[in-house]
Amino acid sequence: MQTSPRRYHHGDLRAALLARAEETLREKGTAALSLRELARDLGVSHAAPSRHFKDKQALLDALALVGYERLTRVMAESQADAGEAFRKRLEAMVHAYVGFCLDNAVLLDLMYSIKHDPEASEALQEATRQWSELIEVLVSDGQRSGEVREGSIERVGVPVFATLHGYADLAATGMLPPEIAEHGLDEVIAFMLRGCAPDGRA
Repeated sequence: MQTSPRRYHHGDLRAALLARAEETLREKGTAALSLRELARDLGVSHAAPSRHFKDKQALLDALALVGYERLTRVMAESQADAGEAFRKRLEAMVHAYVGFCLDNAVLLDLMYSIKHDPEASEALQEATRQWSELIEVLVSDGQRSGEVREGSIERVGVPVFATLHGYADLAATGMLPPEIAEHGLDEVIAFMLRGCAPDGRA
């Protein structure tokens, strides 16, 4: 008896499940995700996904982890050609983060909701630390070069991230009027730079 061809590379079902799950997440939202439906989409038995994810929550956790790993990579890559000046590095990181948010709005919602779950895995907690450390390193380097005001990394970095994430969330959800969206990011960057500037240089 001839069976229908499997729509994934042999031996890589886990990756195929995650890829298809992310597509479903983008198209229909979290509620539409189902291990049984993913199995049907990929042409495998309904029990096959359980070899990799014990339940839907495990699948969501894995999706969030993939999201944080991707975000970390995107933000780290933004620094490769940004030079050493804090202004240029901040601009590159801001554009990278906002771009990620616009391209992955639904995934980002999932990432943040699972991040705050008290039962979040150690791997997920480590992934969130890795990407947030990129902002901490940026602020710390700026302080050493005299381009960023003194103070604890948290005291300086939290307002930077709050401003960045707030704008990205407004942009991703379509809350920004067109006339603001066109130039708003440049104004946000200028605002962040003023907030980070040493006393007397704001």
